[in-house]
This record gives sequence, structure tokens and C-alpha cells, in this order.
Amino acid sequence: MTGIRDKRDALLRTKTSSAIVAVRDIARARLFYAHVLGLEVADEAMEGVIAFKTGATVLIVYQSDTAGSNRANAVVWDCGDQIDAIIGQLAANGVTFEHYPDSEQMHLEGDVHVSGKMKMAWFKDPDGNILHLNSM
Repeated sequence: MTGIRDKRDALLRTKTSSAIVAVRDIARARLFYAHVLGLEVADEAMEGVIAFKTGATVLIVYQSDTAGSNRANAVVWDCGDQIDAIIGQLAANGVTFEHYPDSEQMHLEGDVHVSGKMKMAWFKDPDGNILHLNSM
């Protein structure tokens, strides 16, 4: 790819995107995303699908037999300077954070992985989808 040269090449540049996560039990997922994470339901008109408002976008959660099969980040939130408070509240809501081994790039401080000024935390939803918080 050589880059965008004109408006024909822009395609999706001005389009809003959203994350999508597969879950096995839509009712259990609704409780987790709404009550544990505090997301507001934006739409649940389609059976087996819930759209949650998150910032200026939506997170689509849908029922699927392949839920939890992704072993990489499914969703990431940029929490800015509120990351420590958000992690504390999520922990109070029962979230268990993932802990990865220290490396040259990052080290663990409590539930927070730190790399220079960047802070990161990972946790899983009830289906094992990896959710990521950061402050960049």
C-alpha cells in the first residue's frame, strides 16, 4: 500500500466503527456489560444482539457458539488519567484482572501493567473475551 492519494482511496476513513464481541449467553453478557462495566444499553431490538453505548461508539455483543475463541484483545478502552479509578471500581464490581509476566517493555504494579507513562490492564468477560484498558 502506498497510502491514500485521493477521495476514492479514503473508503472507510470517515466512517464510524464499533467493536463486536461474541458471547454464549446473551442474558449473562447483558448483566456483565451493563452492571459490572456500567455500559448503557443503546439497542436490543434484534434477538441475541445488544448494542451498548461506549463513548462516541457502540459495542455490539451477540450470541454465538464460537464465543471466547479469540485469544487476543477483543475491545480496548482509552481511559486516560482515569485509568486507576476505573480499575479500582471494576475490581470493586468483582472484575479479576489478568497478570502477565514482567518484560523489558512493561512491569506489573498491582493490577496495572506499566510501560513508561503508559498504563494498561486486561480482564475477561464471562465468556473469556479479553477486554483491555489503557492510558496512552
